[in-house]
Amino acid sequence: VQLQASGGGLVEAGGSLVLSCTASGDMFSFNVMGWSRQAPGKERELVVAISRRGNANYGDSVEDRFTVSRDMAKNTMYLQMNSLKSEDTAVYYCFASVNGNMYNGQGTLVTVSS
Repeated sequence: VQLQASGGGLVEAGGSLVLSCTASGDMFSFNVMGWSRQAPGKERELVVAISRRGNANYGDSVEDRFTVSRDMAKNTMYLQMNSLKSEDTAVYYCFASVNGNMYNGQGTLVTVSS
């Protein structure tokens, strides 16, 4: 399984951004997909995890601002990020759990200017 994340960039505080993660495999076989992030000098944290059935669990710091979605036909997962804050600045990674194995994509940098 290969995961390709894209969509990062520079955005002003209060703005929005959409990240995409395209998977090489059939997403219907993925047990869990999601996004994590790592800010400079901090540990990686979970942003959101979505189950095969579509149940999503968000990190406390992003709930009500971020929304995960999937286009199964395109094998792509999205992360809609609204009301961005400076503390959202981080490298964002997509991940997938498939048959007990964890896969991570390369990161995409999101920088929120205040």
